[in-house]
Amino acid sequence: MRSFPNKQYPSQFWLLSGGLLVSTIGNSMIWPFLTIFLTEKLDLPLSQITLLLTIKSFFTLVSSYIAGPMADQLGRKALMVISLTGNAVAYLLMIPANSFLVFAGLMALSGIFNPLFGIGSNAMIADMLPSEQRANGYALLRMVNNAGIAIGPMMGGFIAASSYNLTFEIGAACLGSFALFILLFIAETLPQGESRQQKIPDRDKGYGPVLKDRLFMAMCGALTLTFTASIPVFSLLSVYVKENFGIPENQFGGIMATNALMVVFFQFAVTRLTAKHKPFIIMAIGGLLYAIGVGSISLGHQVYQFQISMVILTLGELMIAPTATALTADLSPQEMRGRYMSIFGLTYGVASGLGPLIGGFLNDAISPAAIWYGGMIMALISVGGYLIMRQEYRKRIA
Repeated sequence: MRSFPNKQYPSQFWLLSGGLLVSTIGNSMIWPFLTIFLTEKLDLPLSQITLLLTIKSFFTLVSSYIAGPMADQLGRKALMVISLTGNAVAYLLMIPANSFLVFAGLMALSGIFNPLFGIGSNAMIADMLPSEQRANGYALLRMVNNAGIAIGPMMGGFIAASSYNLTFEIGAACLGSFALFILLFIAETLPQGESRQQKIPDRDKGYGPVLKDRLFMAMCGALTLTFTASIPVFSLLSVYVKENFGIPENQFGGIMATNALMVVFFQFAVTRLTAKHKPFIIMAIGGLLYAIGVGSISLGHQVYQFQISMVILTLGELMIAPTATALTADLSPQEMRGRYMSIFGLTYGVASGLGPLIGGFLNDAISPAAIWYGGMIMALISVGGYLIMRQEYRKRIA
């Protein structure tokens, strides 16, 4: 058995990982309970609360579209600092907010800043690591990220039970600290000099070449369906279990921690296994696990049953997330990596907007359990897409 691959990665990779842990703890203290916070503060139906999440997602899409060329021209580091600082400010401004319109503006602000970090950091990792190390590198970062997600909801659940304001203040402080860390200790990885400018003809400085990559765009479409199926688990499940089964925030934090701890302990091992197989086969199996995990939530009544559903869903996540990110890096030319990562980021952005909106509609129009049946159907459709794309991928690598 190989030892943990510490010496295979540059020191900046580990510096970035350490800072990411702190910021993720702060972020994950807030987002699992944001729907409850908004519902209790505004006293509105769930369909209107989810509209706020959709507003955030809309501005995330706009920002993601702009951020790709920025990452390729201005650099990865600036985007990451702007993202963290902007989100910290948005969280602090949510504390005194007390109306739907004010929250709509703040969610839009958060949506603008939110995707910049992912686009910048994913491009930076692709810059630092060769192709054969990327899947494992992204897997390691997911382990660190989810260690923070394991800690954050448990802390946030207990703090939010007594003071939501303190939760937002601590979360903002964590994000601000990581922004300062990046500014002082992380070096820019964007290639510099005239040779780099010469690689990008003027006609190719937009998104045209990316949008013409049929395999990549088809993959992004299928991923959007997969993520749309799972987003309600992370945005609506807290309200679902509290209102229908009386499960409080501190116990729900344990359900979220199940997801995060599995990534921490199993992500690298799973990626070592899946990296040996065809990526679209792995993504199809992962999509099937998403469908089973999301659909089975409709059968749950107690905490342990929801945790079982989370385990199944997370197994799919362990297979799909690093595989799709590494495949995006491999399909993208170096001089257009930011734009490929930007479009790739849109898959989660679109899903973040559609998932809560569809879930809220199904909840109000049909029944709470309809949220999970709808998600299961979308995940199954994505599985068919992955299987079809595997043929095109064979031609591409040939």
